Amino acid sequence: MTLLGAVGLPAVSASGAAAAGSSLYVNNAAGANCTDSGSGAQSAPYCTIGAAAAAVQPGQTVEIVDGTYGENLTITRSGTAEAPITFRAHSSWTSYGTIGGNGKPVDGFVVKGADHLRFEGLGISAAAGTPTVTVDGAHDVSFDKVDLDGGSGIHITNGSVGVRIGRSTVNSPAGSVVVVDGGSTGTVVTTNLLQNIRTSGTEGVLVKDAPNTVVVANTVSAPCSRGIVLDGGSAGAVVENNVVNTAKGGNAACATPAAATGITVGASAASGTKVDYNLIDRRSAGAGYDWAGTTYATQQAFTAATGQGAHDWVHLTDVPKGPTAPADHRIDSADENAPGMLPTDINGRAAADDPTVPNSGTGSGFRDRGAFETFNVGSAFTPAGPARLLDTRAAVGVPAAQAVPAYGTIDLPVAGVAGIPASGVTAVTMNVTVTDPQEAGHLTVYPHGDAVPTASVLNWPAGRTIANQVTVRVKDGKVSFYNASGGTVHLIADLAGYYGPKGSLFHPQGPDRLLDTRAPVGVPAAQAVPAYGTVDLPVAGVAGVPASGVTAVTMNVTVTDPQADGHLTVYPHGDKAPDASNLNWTAGRTIPNLVTVPVKDGKVSFYNASGGTVHLIADLAGYYSAEGKVSYWPEDPERRLDTRIVWGAGSRAVPAWGTVTIDTRGSNVTAMTLNVTVTEPGADGHLTVYPHGDAVPTVSNLNFLPGETISNQVVVPVKDGKVSFYNASGAPLHLVVDEFGVESY
Repeated sequence: MTLLGAVGLPAVSASGAAAAGSSLYVNNAAGANCTDSGSGAQSAPYCTIGAAAAAVQPGQTVEIVDGTYGENLTITRSGTAEAPITFRAHSSWTSYGTIGGNGKPVDGFVVKGADHLRFEGLGISAAAGTPTVTVDGAHDVSFDKVDLDGGSGIHITNGSVGVRIGRSTVNSPAGSVVVVDGGSTGTVVTTNLLQNIRTSGTEGVLVKDAPNTVVVANTVSAPCSRGIVLDGGSAGAVVENNVVNTAKGGNAACATPAAATGITVGASAASGTKVDYNLIDRRSAGAGYDWAGTTYATQQAFTAATGQGAHDWVHLTDVPKGPTAPADHRIDSADENAPGMLPTDINGRAAADDPTVPNSGTGSGFRDRGAFETFNVGSAFTPAGPARLLDTRAAVGVPAAQAVPAYGTIDLPVAGVAGIPASGVTAVTMNVTVTDPQEAGHLTVYPHGDAVPTASVLNWPAGRTIANQVTVRVKDGKVSFYNASGGTVHLIADLAGYYGPKGSLFHPQGPDRLLDTRAPVGVPAAQAVPAYGTVDLPVAGVAGVPASGVTAVTMNVTVTDPQADGHLTVYPHGDKAPDASNLNWTAGRTIPNLVTVPVKDGKVSFYNASGGTVHLIADLAGYYSAEGKVSYWPEDPERRLDTRIVWGAGSRAVPAWGTVTIDTRGSNVTAMTLNVTVTEPGADGHLTVYPHGDAVPTVSNLNFLPGETISNQVVVPVKDGKVSFYNASGAPLHLVVDEFGVESY
């Protein structure tokens, strides 16, 4: 191992280093042809970082290739304000180009008296008892996306000015994680994961005699230690948006709770200091705050006494999960305008707006507290339409009126169309109709640009017009339609709504019968809907749907005993019936379809666009409202069950009056969006999809005739992590189930 002393020697000549503004390379790997006496070109790199540090000029970058460099480094060479010097990991990974580590810890990485330096993506591992990084009397030095491990953290001292540690992970097994002292000013500690791994009685962040320090948006884990401490002449500090946990092992009380205070501000550090928007986990049983020698257990007491921390949140127990749990106060609640805030989190992710949490922060309102932005957030629904997005017969959504060719694909732009936003859309819900198919086949609707999945949304025989609701993930602002048949087809798609960061949240409900014109349910008397007649159905305040605040409902709608060919349109009450259809039928045929429709005046309307009477049945699947803790997660279509092959239930048909079950593969799932296909039924009947463990409800999701293949979208509540499928017929059938998304918290 080569151990270097101070590097920052007199500048080498132009012949010994590349020109300013270019890069020097360090690569000690076998076969790299490295030499410390060369130019540092990529073809002949330096073997050590120290050699590059002695040669680098203002404006240059030292590219450190993946490897382990067991060097003690003291860097004294400076860049300029206009041309800083950068040391960067040259890697496809975020952070390696390790100094120390792999059994080769070093005695320290020191920046001494140097100015205008940038360190990016490095991993630095120090020996025990030594600061992993020391910044000593330096100016304008920043560390970004570095991984510091071992030693005793990072030490900024001796009048250093304008040092920034950002988006980094600092693990200190022996001492305080970050120490700022010695009259250092203007230090910014932002968006870091700071972990005091083993040593109690120390600090996560200790600022002592260092004025105007900014500590923002860090996640601090200091087991049985003080989390953030301002002491001595450290006035004028800002401590905001931090998540501080001082509990033992992350969630247990400490033997000495007095040593595990969340935020401590000494009397001489209180002047001009601001503490706010922090989250303090008090499961250590320590105080939330110590301000000028007085401790406060709660945010309310602290704010009342000091005027500080008005937006802080202090909790004593684990944050509960689930659709009825209170909001997680980390999310969408930070002060975006705090000094030192970075545009992305520690992993480089931009802020994401969680639709289940009210925006209570400043600025955009949805920055999260701590170093991590919640990125795995679901989507909310905005009901829209019905509005026609695609009609290949009339050149709507396509350049010309032309049938889709056999095995052909149509890419449909949806973002920025028919009131859909131009950006941020994650999925769309459409009623899709196939008409005039020349041969039997099926249709697949999937995210644009993906390979065509093994999933179908519509199945048809030659000449049959048939519709189905489809919810599909949007990619590049588009969705795609694949005609899996040997003949041409025409396609129609009518918008029902779209998903994105804003909108309404789904509440799975039922299945419950809302309407049956045969019974009567939802209507005054048992009577078929007349030709070209309308039924207005109250849904607000019915079957568990709230009396107010409902924006849309999802129902499985069935037409039965139609006297003539026609179609059904379901639309918001009081509007004019639009030029759109939800169900198409031939005389005498019973057929269902899932419908999601906006609610207006607490009602929805059904229009029988045929020259004969029909009976209508509507079964509730759920409703949308502004309030809720569950959001939608669109997925690429995935086959979950096919009883024709060895899959799920195995290679066997579902028996007459038999049930088959699938699981959700996720503990937080409350409902599933599925496309369900019945094929090869031996007798006429219907299929019911319902929450596992419940009694089979008196509703249907699919109605079928012997030998036919028919599909329908199903949104079904989940119980015990499963949903069940009941074959209500006197003969076996095969079942194919494709998953398109889930509702989850």
